[in-house]
Amino acid sequence: MSTPLRIALIGAGVMGRQHVQYIRQEAGIELVAIGDPFTSALADEYGVPAFVDHRRMLEQVRPEAVIIANPNDRHVPTAIDCLEAGIATLLEKPLACSLEEARRLIEVQARTGVPLLVGHHRRHNPIVAEARRILASGALGRLVTVTGLWLARKDERYFDAAWCREPGAGVLLINLVHDLDLLRFLCGEIASVQALASHAARGFAVEDSAALLLQFENGALGTLSGSDATTAPWGWDQNAGENPAVFAQQPEQPCYLLAGTEGSLSVPQLKLWRYGEERGWHHPLLCRQGQPSPGSAMHNQLRHFVQVARRECPPIIDAADAARTLALVEAARQAARERRPVTPQAL
Repeated sequence: MSTPLRIALIGAGVMGRQHVQYIRQEAGIELVAIGDPFTSALADEYGVPAFVDHRRMLEQVRPEAVIIANPNDRHVPTAIDCLEAGIATLLEKPLACSLEEARRLIEVQARTGVPLLVGHHRRHNPIVAEARRILASGALGRLVTVTGLWLARKDERYFDAAWCREPGAGVLLINLVHDLDLLRFLCGEIASVQALASHAARGFAVEDSAALLLQFENGALGTLSGSDATTAPWGWDQNAGENPAVFAQQPEQPCYLLAGTEGSLSVPQLKLWRYGEERGWHHPLLCRQGQPSPGSAMHNQLRHFVQVARRECPPIIDAADAARTLALVEAARQAARERRPVTPQAL
């Protein structure tokens, strides 16, 4: 039996705490330190050394792997420190706050060859695996339209941290980046984006609401609407059951509707709608339920990261792949500013 992977955490906020909970449940992982410049509470709770400076932690503890879950504007410099130190890295999304930053990180990873996994954890969800299987089976025929929703009301205390109200945050980069990544993963690359964005509901420097019109490379058309200032039941966090201890659940509600020439699929419910022997809108549609395998997205991601850190497999999403999702966020913001369709930048 292999020895436990010695892993450290950088960033002891909401996501960092979630990561620690999963780390403690895995026999093949040992949490060896937590770095956070503002608090040692999480390290004290779990009885591991606390560090204000993550670079000192890397030097003194020498972990084999690290999870980075600090504020978005610190993602790239922190990840570069870890890669330059030769330490396998799981970097929370978003990869970076800009494509310029992302390109710098991609260059460092390519030069060092140190494994890097980006934390778009929904890709590891068994629901997503089953949705991809259904799509690959041809049950929908040619994909025609895609509808996505992420609508929620974040508590006011969420914005107590200044960075949540400033550039580097916003519903596009914090929340819809997940949906854009998942729509890419399920439906294919997105060739063009049109968008409107607003900060009228909260009045912060960054948008609280956005509406996107997407054109996929395969010809499908899509819409994606998101807001952190709405009272609504439609969104992955409320619908998919990934973290019921944090988000109140509305499991009967879909957040993605994928419609094709031969069938349609609601996600995360995995309800597949197709005609029987007779086709056309005068005839009833038949519904079949998809069956995802057991498992948790965050657990699956952590186990995958252990394999990536040990160089047993490539990452399911590397920096270049995550940068393509970030390019869509930048395209959406540019489209909203300029009121025109925008093609995502090439890497």
